[in-house]
Amino acid sequence: MKFFKAVLTYVLAFIACMFVVVTALQSWPAGMQMLFAFGAPGFVVWWRSTRKKPSEASVDAGAHPPIQNGAGSIAEKPVENVYSSRPMRTVPSASLPTGIQGWVPKGRSITIAGRTLGGMVYVGTAPGVTGGGYGERCRAYIDPKQPVSSTGADKSGESMPYWPGYSSISPSCRAAYLDWLADGAKDPAINPGYMFLYFYGLERRFLVDSPSDDEKREILTEVQRLRELFGSNHSVQRYLSDFIDLSSLVLNDDDFRKPVFKSWTWDLPLSMKVTLGGMIANDIPLSAEWLLSWFLCHSEKRLRTAAHRCEDEFRALFCFKFDQRYPKGLKVAKSKKQLKFSYRAASGEFTKDLPISANGRPVLDISGLTKPVTLAQAIADEAMDELDKLSRFLGRSPDRKGSFEAHALLPTCLWDKFPSEQRQDLINWVKSRIEAGGLVPLRDVFGRVGNEAAGKISKRQLTDVADALGSLGFGLAPDPRYGLRLPKADEPVVLFEWDGTWDAENASGAYRKALIEMALGAFIAQSDGHVSEGEQRLLANRISQVTDISDSERRLLKANLDWLLAVPADMATLRSRLKDVDGDQQTALRTAMIAIAHADGIIKTEEVAGIEKVYRILGLDPSTVYSDLHAGEVSDAPVRVKAAEPGAPGEAIPEDSSTSRSQLDPSRIAAIRSDTARVSSVLGQIFQSEADVEPEPIAAVSPIAGLDTKCAALARDVITKDYWSEGEFADLAKRHGLMPLGALEAINEWSFATYDEALLDEHDGYDVTDDIAQALKTQFEKEVA
Repeated sequence: MKFFKAVLTYVLAFIACMFVVVTALQSWPAGMQMLFAFGAPGFVVWWRSTRKKPSEASVDAGAHPPIQNGAGSIAEKPVENVYSSRPMRTVPSASLPTGIQGWVPKGRSITIAGRTLGGMVYVGTAPGVTGGGYGERCRAYIDPKQPVSSTGADKSGESMPYWPGYSSISPSCRAAYLDWLADGAKDPAINPGYMFLYFYGLERRFLVDSPSDDEKREILTEVQRLRELFGSNHSVQRYLSDFIDLSSLVLNDDDFRKPVFKSWTWDLPLSMKVTLGGMIANDIPLSAEWLLSWFLCHSEKRLRTAAHRCEDEFRALFCFKFDQRYPKGLKVAKSKKQLKFSYRAASGEFTKDLPISANGRPVLDISGLTKPVTLAQAIADEAMDELDKLSRFLGRSPDRKGSFEAHALLPTCLWDKFPSEQRQDLINWVKSRIEAGGLVPLRDVFGRVGNEAAGKISKRQLTDVADALGSLGFGLAPDPRYGLRLPKADEPVVLFEWDGTWDAENASGAYRKALIEMALGAFIAQSDGHVSEGEQRLLANRISQVTDISDSERRLLKANLDWLLAVPADMATLRSRLKDVDGDQQTALRTAMIAIAHADGIIKTEEVAGIEKVYRILGLDPSTVYSDLHAGEVSDAPVRVKAAEPGAPGEAIPEDSSTSRSQLDPSRIAAIRSDTARVSSVLGQIFQSEADVEPEPIAAVSPIAGLDTKCAALARDVITKDYWSEGEFADLAKRHGLMPLGALEAINEWSFATYDEALLDEHDGYDVTDDIAQALKTQFEKEVA
């Protein structure tokens, strides 16, 4: 047999050489022409006989069915291989036994280059691809003739092309691919390109070869496993999800008719298009889950952080609100367009047009329908608004997810769906403390809520606790958003019942004015170390007289007054609030303090000393206190400061006035009340937060978005140190033409909006948050560059 092959080869080569001599070698001498015509064919025969024959690949046939032929082969064309530039040892793979070419079923083993594979792959010479470019061959075929590296497998796929094919990748990549398959194709750390090379074969087998339904289900299960294995890779999720959708439809799989809540492409998933199109065509109302699925997979949805950070809570709240709006489901107008679908293989080697129908009727295409998505967006916006506080809390404390604080910030309609064992225990404890008077050490409150207070307590932490209590129908004083200062961990706070309808972040101006007036009155009343009943009545009556506030604000004012009377006055806080008062405001404050001092009819030396301290803060002469007190008294008789006691003979003390207490002139009282009202207005202007003042137009562009130029310049100086005392910060703010408290509020509000944390944390001064400071330094450096 070999002899006849050699003769045939020689004859064919001789004919070719004679053709070359006649057409191209006429200028050669006759001897050279004869030598070429007879010698060249002999060389060809010798070369073919001495070529090294590759070893054969072993196939374990056993009792398995024979290997099935693949579909769509055409004339073979040469394939250019891509090799690694580094030297390596390669093992030539073997030619397949006679008749073996195509798909290896699951469970049948085959050995390639020393690796035993478990089937579900194409093996053999890669056929050409119909419609492909010159020399393009089926990517999935494992050609045993291709060399495979024995060492140095390229798991990272550094030399893998974008669209890999077994015959076009380097020997080291083939080694990595075969090793991965031999290990069960279960290592997620390998380059996803190897997974795609495997998937190309599964895809082709399912859609081109049209195997039995049982084998199709095996392929679908395997692709679902691969999608889960490479769950973090966007390309894997996109292409494999499209295939799973299509194959589930072909097999009428139960999962095909379930809602999906994430799409990896700009288009809606096929399963959703078919299911929703069929429901709409048959006038079936959409449920909450199906509308949510449609919305979340739509390319024009608008989701804020709350929907991502609180994903489960968002879905539950969306469905709750949908059921309230559409208890019988949502009916959608029918589309006039019918659904058509064409699948393009991930390998790029073929396309598959798929006719789609439901119960023999065409399925409507929902892609162009926008009204359901608009309705879903409105529901989603409401849900995200209600989850905003919970989202901000989890952004600051992600480790607190599932805690009672997080639970308490949920909308009440979700409490049963996300239960908390601590809720009822806390409610019972708070009620018992309110019955005992309402004053509770702040550390105990933090401990009961489940967030132990360690070290200093920030405004944000206290706000979180206040919000958690508010969701249960309880209030906390002092109000962490508008109090003069935050309570220390060992100081008491006031717990009280309320309906929780008041929005503390949008308190009225009248409430803020009255709160500051209560703080100043409590300070003067506490100056002598004892608050008399008359002083308490005056302050309580003032709360009842405040107009333009809600019942909830009035209740909160009363609770804040209880705290101001229970906690010793903080002179440092008053100093920071009062030192920038102008002349007209000073006069109003003097009148208010004199009215409070006269409230119980007895002016004690300690009260005089307290007023003198305030005068000094205001830059007034303390000696004017006595003349002001005298001017504020109605009776011309001496004011009794202390009851008379027997003593040495001397000058007689004049008799008391007709009453044991100072007599008050109604007209004078009316004048004082008028002055007090004027003081409330002045105080409201003095202590009005930065957020309540209309910002003036900014003349220059601020280097920090959200802050004006002055506050941005102040922030630049603030981050140069880790800590600022109150005095240092106040001086720094003045140098920038800003009031300290207003600047503090503006900077921290911006910081919370941008970083969910304050830049300046108040605690016996101001600590600068390091992470935010570093971010600002980087931003300022970029500006200079």
